[in-house]
Amino acid sequence: MKTFRWLLLMALSVAAPAQTSTSQDWRTPAEKTDYRTTPRYDETMAYVRRIAAAAPRQVRVDTFGKTGEGRDLIAVTVSRDGVFDPQALHRANRPIVLIQNAIHAGEMDGKDSCLALLRDMLVTKTQAKLLDRAVVVIIPIYNADGHERFGPYNRINQNGPEQSGWRVNAQNLNLNRDYVKADAPETRAWLKLWNTLLPDFFVDDHVTDGADYQYDVTFGLSSGPEANVDLGKWQKETVRPYIEQAVNAAGHVAGPLIFLKDDTDPTKGVERFPSIPRFADGYVVLQNRPGMLVEMHMLKDYKTRVTGNYEALRALLEVINRDADKLVQLNRNADAQIIEAGKSYDPAAKFVLRTMPTKETVPLEFKGFKYQRTLSAVSGAIRIEYTHEPMQITIPRPARLEPSITVAPPRAYIIPAQWTRVIDVLESQGVKMRRTAQAWSGEVETYRCHDMKWNPKSFEGHHVMFSPQFEAQGFSGTCDAVRERLWFPPGSAVVPLDQRSARVAIEWLEPEAPDSALVWGYFDSIFEQKRQGVRLRRLGPAEFFLPALAVVGPADRPLSGRTIGHS
Repeated sequence: MKTFRWLLLMALSVAAPAQTSTSQDWRTPAEKTDYRTTPRYDETMAYVRRIAAAAPRQVRVDTFGKTGEGRDLIAVTVSRDGVFDPQALHRANRPIVLIQNAIHAGEMDGKDSCLALLRDMLVTKTQAKLLDRAVVVIIPIYNADGHERFGPYNRINQNGPEQSGWRVNAQNLNLNRDYVKADAPETRAWLKLWNTLLPDFFVDDHVTDGADYQYDVTFGLSSGPEANVDLGKWQKETVRPYIEQAVNAAGHVAGPLIFLKDDTDPTKGVERFPSIPRFADGYVVLQNRPGMLVEMHMLKDYKTRVTGNYEALRALLEVINRDADKLVQLNRNADAQIIEAGKSYDPAAKFVLRTMPTKETVPLEFKGFKYQRTLSAVSGAIRIEYTHEPMQITIPRPARLEPSITVAPPRAYIIPAQWTRVIDVLESQGVKMRRTAQAWSGEVETYRCHDMKWNPKSFEGHHVMFSPQFEAQGFSGTCDAVRERLWFPPGSAVVPLDQRSARVAIEWLEPEAPDSALVWGYFDSIFEQKRQGVRLRRLGPAEFFLPALAVVGPADRPLSGRTIGHS
């Protein structure tokens, strides 16, 4: 009988890990309500600080910035031995993993899963192994102002919790479109945090919309042609299969990101979209780092979503701890390759600016639900009604993404001193640059742009040269490289490309990049017709030179490269 009691107690300790030997209640706020609710900002941070007080040597809680409305932006760093200095961690081959939650504050699943993960790594110790090699940095609530715009109707089709936050920040900006242009105070603070930590892996937790299917955990990895080849291979061949197996073994159903070509007909297949740098998971590719986009499914109940998100993070941290040395070395190699490439100009180089899905397709075994297609009495259009009866069908999916626009990067760019907003963005990104002490003139490569078209409505506060409905597509217009002798005033910014953040500079300064300064409207004024007495560099019908992004070399000798003109 005593043996039976001992076994029963053991079983109870596994089934209820939130109870510690001191009988304290360590359930998260969401667990206490059986996932009916999610905690507000103050309650979330109170739980974080309670965990920090319980494990003071292993936790550091930092304020890394302020929101527009003045709330603290909090990052929680967890280290098994109390080593928090990023430089020391990098030297010791200990990967830093940055996990971001609630950038869209109605999608808070990651926040509640991370509170449980913090508890289990530090208090109950059931996941202490996740800190063997890795150091975990968690942003519980990134869009804190949007999070506190709390209400029951912010995501009306989402299956719990009862109330949630709002998608955008207090300036009505979508922070997940801001990583390159960096308009928001939250983004500026995040970029400082990133450049301080220089994480080895990044996670962005979201909740998706759209079709219904069996998967309750979907995720994508930054492994397209724009990513470092070796990092992409490791993610595709090692990280993805490990996470899928581990999440499925935990009782969830993991799968790829699902975006149907036709929301009313799953048999037509799924899309494969490039993740461009304005998005978090696309931005980290510019920083030569791997990343994972987690998309829980809004039609699943909140408990399923939070626990599924938890299992995805647990599995990822397991494989990162196991492959710690390999991941750190892959990142070092990626940085070294970028730096080495920037030391010389190679006209045959093909830096990927844009990608597109292939017309070739491969079969995807889609785990969906049976459905009916009916005519809507309201709209008169076809609508789809899902059952909860599982089905598995084979549907087409683009085989891969392939480069659609490439460029041979120059040795360096030079930006005239007067284009302060363009330079300011690069400085906020941590891109290294030098300022000219005196005026300089020389022959450089520049761009001549013509037939440019702007979106008729503003997007994220900007006059953009792309359609917000098709964000990954190119802008309307043409920019041709030409050579010209140009003059640059003192204080002009010289941006060399033999640095690890060179890809960020190329994205911002090459006009055909999806998130260039040109397409975001930073050079709009040079396209404006001024009064006749003002000299304008106009070469023909609707042809203009853009403000200079020229190329200079050692000892101010011009090198082959480009500029976005000179006005």
